[in-house]
Amino acid sequence: MGAHEEIVTLVIKHRIKPGHEAAYETWLKQMVNVASRREGHLGADIHRDNHGGLQVFTCVLRFSSTDVMQSWLDSAERHERVQEALPMLADGDQTEVTKGSEFWFAPASENQEQPPRWKQAVISFLVILPLSLIVPMLWLPVLSLHPLLASYLGSNIVITATIVTLVVYLCMPAAMRLFAPWLSPSPSTIDHQK
Repeated sequence: MGAHEEIVTLVIKHRIKPGHEAAYETWLKQMVNVASRREGHLGADIHRDNHGGLQVFTCVLRFSSTDVMQSWLDSAERHERVQEALPMLADGDQTEVTKGSEFWFAPASENQEQPPRWKQAVISFLVILPLSLIVPMLWLPVLSLHPLLASYLGSNIVITATIVTLVVYLCMPAAMRLFAPWLSPSPSTIDHQK
């Protein structure tokens, strides 16, 4: 797992003033694009919802460590761009930090609760079980080519790194989109951006 052991998620919620939605969408795409170029950025999800008659955007940014995330939060580049957005925001720039796997299940809006832990466990199980059965079989021919890779430690490092990478970048984002209606009774649109 190495560099991605301490995955940290930054959840940013913005309620948009009426009439500023299109301008905010443009700003948000640029902001996510800028964040994605930073070292240690692991991806982003954007959730859209309506609360109290205002459009609510929840941006979930994943980073490889607290230091990397804090560097992004403290950067002059982010501060300048947030200042550009403030006139469009009803409540200012609201941020929340989450560690561990719960970041996948961040509520789409402030009027929603985090899904029950049993639902989080079910989705995590459905994502990880097939990978833990398939990935070792796919690696087996390659691992047998070298004694170091074929060792208990070597094979587990390769297999675990593969599973973690697939879960973070591919499988869990897809599962979250697929199971969004089950996790959250209120409709929301989920976009995945890398």
